Amino acid sequence: MSEPSLSKVGPESAGDRAAMAAAYDQYHLPIYRYIFRQVGEVETARDLAAETFRHLLTAAKQGHGPHDNLKAWLYQTAHHLVIDYYRRQKHRNHLPLAEDMIDLGDDPVRSAEGHLTAGQVRAALRCLTHEQQQVIVLKYLEGLSNAEVAEITGKPVGAVKSLQHRALVALRTELTRKEEKVFL
Repeated sequence: MSEPSLSKVGPESAGDRAAMAAAYDQYHLPIYRYIFRQVGEVETARDLAAETFRHLLTAAKQGHGPHDNLKAWLYQTAHHLVIDYYRRQKHRNHLPLAEDMIDLGDDPVRSAEGHLTAGQVRAALRCLTHEQQQVIVLKYLEGLSNAEVAEITGKPVGAVKSLQHRALVALRTELTRKEEKVFL
């Protein structure tokens, strides 16, 4: 699927609205998922995804929108919004219950263990630097290639690989530490 062109988006023409609608249709769900995987709250992820596209509309109306890579621009904007969200939430030190993820299937114990593990991973991710979090989420949760992650983050592929390696080591250390606390 080709990327919508927003080079001349403004508030007046039907073509501009069509380009914005195409951008929203193509990228809303991936951006929402990217944000949700970092914040773990449906409503917060919805709000931040909407804010990402509001920034796009505002930037496009002012002529400052993305001209080369809309996808990278949207992920960068979403990433900055997530960072801002956590800066505002610093005083909160608890993990929210993701109600939409509760599975009342055949084995509630296994389901609870799966959600606990997801919560532990999300908490461990928060121990990483913002750059490391971004690389891990884009690479492993969004399934992007190192080249795509490099384009989104504005870093060389080698730097992305280095961040990825350091992040995985830090995650392993953090998860092992938390697991050891459980068994003590």
